[in-house]
Amino acid sequence: MLPINFFRPRTTVLSTVLTLMTLTSTSVATPPEPGWATQIVPTGQQRVMVKSTPIEMRPYRPLHVYGNTVRRRYYRGTPLPAPRDLRSTATGIMPTR
Repeated sequence: MLPINFFRPRTTVLSTVLTLMTLTSTSVATPPEPGWATQIVPTGQQRVMVKSTPIEMRPYRPLHVYGNTVRRRYYRGTPLPAPRDLRSTATGIMPTR
């Protein structure tokens, strides 16, 4: 019969290796995430520029649920908004003084 501590070092080494693999695999270099648009509804030349840009590269815009979700999934790996996104949306749709 093997002693109880026989498997302990193997488990520690295995968990360390798996943790390091996870950390290094998620740190893939991605382009910087776009910021929030200064104009919610683009018009004229700006509209043409936005339409010709791939959806992942466009700036975030308040209440544009589909595009913002696609960008979050692309840059962060999750479609769920972070608390900072909710604050940015709230400040983006409120009128400025």
